[in-house]
Amino acid sequence: MNAMRVGIGYDIHRLVKGRPPWLGGVKIPFKMGLAGHSDADVLLHAIIDALLGAAALPDIGHYFPTSEPAIKNIASSRMMAKAMDEVKRAGYRVVNVDTVLIAEEPAIAPQRPVICRTLARLLSIPASAVQVKGKTHEGLDAIGKKQAIAAHAVVLLEAHERR
Repeated sequence: MNAMRVGIGYDIHRLVKGRPPWLGGVKIPFKMGLAGHSDADVLLHAIIDALLGAAALPDIGHYFPTSEPAIKNIASSRMMAKAMDEVKRAGYRVVNVDTVLIAEEPAIAPQRPVICRTLARLLSIPASAVQVKGKTHEGLDAIGKKQAIAAHAVVLLEAHERR
């Protein structure tokens, strides 16, 4: 069986003071963090939804509902591990991931190498199969006004033998 499946994911979180910022599983040196029930890693959340969607599984909210107090402030890397377990159980492995982080600040380019390495480790793929691009909104909307950060992700899965 050599079936390929594509999934897309999107997420957006407000920027807030008093929280550490996490992007792609990496703590970023920046003055503001992202608001959310978990650590609010917008990039991992977009990738998780892309993974789950490609495998035709329920979305991130199904596995990690914001109404669940036990997962308050959970690390998104733990959420990614759960999503990867579900994807593997469904009979798929990750081939590659292509992402876009949309933010006026912080600059993504200086963090890109460590984010790509971290994503590769979390997804069990080579760093050469990971892309993270940074874009701005040119001062438009909440992202452009430095009130939020958003992310898009596309994931390619390949069917494999279930274990």
